[in-house]
Amino acid sequence: RHGLGARELEDLIYRRSGLLGVSGLSQDMRRLRAAGTPEAAEAIALYAYRIVREVGSLAAALGGLDGIVFTAGIGENDAAMREAVCEGCRWLGLELDRARNRSGGPRIDADGSRVAAWVIPTDEERMIARHTLRVLGFG
Repeated sequence: RHGLGARELEDLIYRRSGLLGVSGLSQDMRRLRAAGTPEAAEAIALYAYRIVREVGSLAAALGGLDGIVFTAGIGENDAAMREAVCEGCRWLGLELDRARNRSGGPRIDADGSRVAAWVIPTDEERMIARHTLRVLGFG
């Protein structure tokens, strides 16, 4: 026991861990990329590694991979992160088209890639509205 209350533990897990915990700087990928410090680079590399590890785990459980979708803030806006993830997934047959990736897609895999890769914008507000309507019995 370290004397942490429920709120302190929640703050530690949800706000001070992850990118911020590793980098000591920020949980914002843009700030980490701009910082250029070894700690920021380590946090970025660890982030990419964890994504690749999870994709690999899911591919093993599913018996392969048909495609991968990058979405939300980092997935939509960070071409370097998409490239790192795709490079880590080459063993699955994913070949990245770097020019398509830099342009933001929507399709970023190379011609002939065995695995498709897409950049799909997130519309979180629409999904929240859709779920709200469903819960209220209007959808």
